[in-house]
Amino acid sequence: MTTQALNSGRIVRLSLLSITALVFLAPYIFMISTAGKAQDEIFTSALSLIPVHFYYIANFTKALTRVPMGTLLLNGVLVCGLIFFFQVLIAIPCAYAMAKLKFAAARLMMVLVMLGLLIPIHATALPLYVGFNGLSLLNSYTALVAPFSISVFAIFMFLQFFRAMPDDLIHAARLDGMSELGIVARVIVPNAWPAVTAFAIFSVVAHWNDLYWPLIVISKQAYATPPLGLMYFRAAEAGDDYGALMAATLTITLPLVVAFLLAQKRFIEGITMTGLKG
Repeated sequence: MTTQALNSGRIVRLSLLSITALVFLAPYIFMISTAGKAQDEIFTSALSLIPVHFYYIANFTKALTRVPMGTLLLNGVLVCGLIFFFQVLIAIPCAYAMAKLKFAAARLMMVLVMLGLLIPIHATALPLYVGFNGLSLLNSYTALVAPFSISVFAIFMFLQFFRAMPDDLIHAARLDGMSELGIVARVIVPNAWPAVTAFAIFSVVAHWNDLYWPLIVISKQAYATPPLGLMYFRAAEAGDDYGALMAATLTITLPLVVAFLLAQKRFIEGITMTGLKG
């Protein structure tokens, strides 16, 4: 009887998880379906996920040729990579100092970090734009990267992770004559990869999909990021070729899906360890 109850409970849980997964995957499935349809087939009254005539080659050809898709993807990788590099480079030493070093301003810095989490980019967009315009840095990678180089979310996340690291490990490194920077580079960083991987997913997804800030500071296609490139593509296609538009959207979102699948194990491990150790 107990075994039957356990099996029934497991079936119910799996069913709920499957239904929830299907709900979240439905837009992506619909996008894949639309990317293979002709224009007249998209707006038919019959809703069919499988195209009657496969137009994948034609639609993806338009997606790859109407706008410089390679440049858009390269810009996305470059911008997200630089942002992530500087965020980690700054956040790890800051989080280590707040978690393991004792100094008078530690509590004040924690308050500032928490306040920083409450300030959205929209609140600072205007003064940042004026500043970059005054420095003639609009339409540049600097304008895309610099405002996000310091991430208070990264500092807070690494802080929670570092607090649970054994103090004895750090004391032993100091007895061996390591400097604080040496401890960060040779002790903290090698043990922080789960948290770094977890944060990488958050950072890359947020900035790969960001349209708000690039739309403000970029007007030249050479510096356009993938979401901004979709706007150029829609303008080039007069906004009505939805099959090609879905093909372009798939091309831009596919790298994120592949990256997440490859880093899924470490991402879950990092989130779990950070939450438990916080």
